[in-house]
This record gives sequence, structure tokens and C-alpha cells, in this order.
Amino acid sequence: MKKNLVFICLLILGTLVSCQSASSKKDADNTATNDVKAPVPLGDPFIMLYDGVYYAYGTHSGEGIEVYTSDDLLTWKYKGIALNKKDSWADRWFWAPEVYAVNGKFYMYYSADEHICVAIADSPAGPFVQEKKEPMITDEKCIDNSLFIDDDGTPYLTFVRFNDGNNIWIAELEKDLVTIKKETMHPCLHVSQEWEEVWPRVNEGSFIVKRNGLYYMSYSANSYESPFYGVGCATATDLMGTWSKYDENPLLQKPGELVGVGHSAMFTDKAGKLRIVYHAHKDKEKIHPRAMYIGEVSFENANGVDRMRISKEYIIPELVK
Repeated sequence: MKKNLVFICLLILGTLVSCQSASSKKDADNTATNDVKAPVPLGDPFIMLYDGVYYAYGTHSGEGIEVYTSDDLLTWKYKGIALNKKDSWADRWFWAPEVYAVNGKFYMYYSADEHICVAIADSPAGPFVQEKKEPMITDEKCIDNSLFIDDDGTPYLTFVRFNDGNNIWIAELEKDLVTIKKETMHPCLHVSQEWEEVWPRVNEGSFIVKRNGLYYMSYSANSYESPFYGVGCATATDLMGTWSKYDENPLLQKPGELVGVGHSAMFTDKAGKLRIVYHAHKDKEKIHPRAMYIGEVSFENANGVDRMRISKEYIIPELVK
């Protein structure tokens, strides 16, 4: 009887262990399944809300600039090539596009072969075409161009020059939104803070918003290849004046499990909330393919001045068929 009792106990114990193992494996499988999502594979991402639909553009394809759409910022669908390289002056290195709706047309500012360009379309999905197939600045390599239209309607373009590492400049545009007034070119930001000196001399990926008469420029520092790529902020009372960086920079660097976070842009969502979109490395071991993430931007009053804040929490957009 004692032997039978021992046998029964061992049988019950084995069954429990087996069930627990099966349950653990099932839980592990479920966890893996839930964690494995198809990311939106965009570096240098930009999101525009137009007519109730979110449009995302970024660096990814060798054929030009891709476009993705979403109704809720969570799930996205690939919609094809918005700018085909045959419609641009260059045939390689299509980077950092931004799209703006102005006077019934859509203007895409982007880099091609390390030159800043602009293409125009009748639809946010394209096709975008560079009417005059040449860079905005023909005799100099530049990247990361971003449009800002001030309250009085004057258009400005910020962009990166390579004359002090990667540093950020601004210039006024003609009313055609294509032609740079070269005589107005003015420096904004260059590497000047300790956190920016990890690897190598880089200030890039600028984006400007205006609030209560103050201009806020978000920017990225360190090489995009570095896990310490991050986002800082500088402010100015005059676009063509002196920009002052926050002492507490970076505002965003290595949030959660992400590394290599940067090249951001901002947009207002359907609820009227200011959002920020940026990319991060594939994981802590591999840079590519980079993926798109979305956070929130807020302002905190300090001594009568609103200070920009970027949330450490983020949405992980998912690509669906």
C-alpha cells in the first residue's frame, strides 16, 4: 500500500509539473506572440493629419519616399511610394521627408543624395514631383530641411549644413515655398553641450513650433548610429536671432527599452494634443531597420515661461495589411 501511495504521489506530482510546464510554455508563447509586432519601418519619421487621416513619411526605401496611413495612430497601412526617384533630381539617399498642405497643394521637403529638395503634389499620397529637378541649394550638400510658416505668413526653412560637423541653419523662403533667400541664411545651433559630444559633432533634425510668442526648436544630437542619439530643445524670441538651449537637455534619450532615439517632428492629433514622432534603433544590438514611435509633448510653466517637456511613454505603431 505504501508503494502504491508513493507511486500515486509521484504520478500526481509529475502531472502537476507537466501541466505547469505546458502552462508556462503556453504563456511564453502568448507573450512572444503579443510582443512580436510588425513595426512601421521608418527612420526620420514625420506625421501629418489631413482630412481626418494621419499620413506618415520617412527614410526607408531606395526607390524614393514611402507613405503610410492610419485612423488612430496605432495601426498603419502601407500606401506605396509617394515620391518616386524618377520624379526627383537624384536617384539615391532619400531621407527625412516632411509634408505640408499649403494653399491646396502638398509640399514635400526632403534630402536626396545629401542635398535639400522640395517636391509638390495634389494629394498627400502623391505622386510628388520635383518640378525643377535640382536641389534648393545646388552648390552645397545639406540635409534635414523643415518648413515653418510664421503668424504673418512668412515661410522659413531650417536645414543642416556640414560646415561645423552637422549644424542647423535657418533661411527665409520666397512665397513659392521653393526658393531660398540665400542672403537670409543664419546659423541656429551647433554642438555646444556635453551630452551632445558622445559621437561625433552632430546637431540635426530640427523642428519648430511657436507658443505664446516664443519659438521652440527640437533637435537631435550625436550620430544616429549611437545609442545616445537624443532630442533636445532650444528657444528664441526671434527666428533670426539667438537660440538658447535648455540646460536640462536632453529631453528625450533612451526612453523605456529604446535606444538611438531621435530625428523627431511634432504634430497635433485629432483630440488637439501635441504629439512627437521619432525613430529608434531596431534593438540594443542592431540599428536597422529603425522604427517609428509616438509620444506626447507638454509645457510646464517655470517662472512665467513655458518649458517644453517630452513624455518618456510612447505608442508603438503597428503595421497591418
